[in-house]
Amino acid sequence: MLLRGSGTVGPWGWLTLTLLVACTAWASEITFELPDNAKQCFYEEIVQGTKCTLEFQVITGGHYDVDCRLEGPDGAVLYKEMKKQYDSFTFTASRNGTYKFCFSNEFSTFTHKTVYFDFQVGEDPPLFPSENRVTALTQVKCSCV
Repeated sequence: MLLRGSGTVGPWGWLTLTLLVACTAWASEITFELPDNAKQCFYEEIVQGTKCTLEFQVITGGHYDVDCRLEGPDGAVLYKEMKKQYDSFTFTASRNGTYKFCFSNEFSTFTHKTVYFDFQVGEDPPLFPSENRVTALTQVKCSCV
């Protein structure tokens, strides 16, 4: 997963977020701080026909709400919600290109938020592809799942 971020967090917030993204670029989950009056955007290159899911949740701050917006490569708005505590949105990419999703706390004048998101691109491969799921799993395999 290749995530690039941009936004209006201060220079130190940018450094923290940049290090966080650099360390977790292989993962699909990121937790970050969103200051008051700030907006943070992330970008993902997606191939047409790929199924994607964006899930987010505000875990600290104020009324636990943010604005969220997802745009396709042509700038068309695919998803837009205002002052949501959490949500999930699944879509199939209609074209190749860079998709952009932003979280905004611009409506808040003094409360910063901590936001968690999971942006999954494509299907997860099965954990045990050669195994028939009809059979019971051993305790060790259940723990792994």
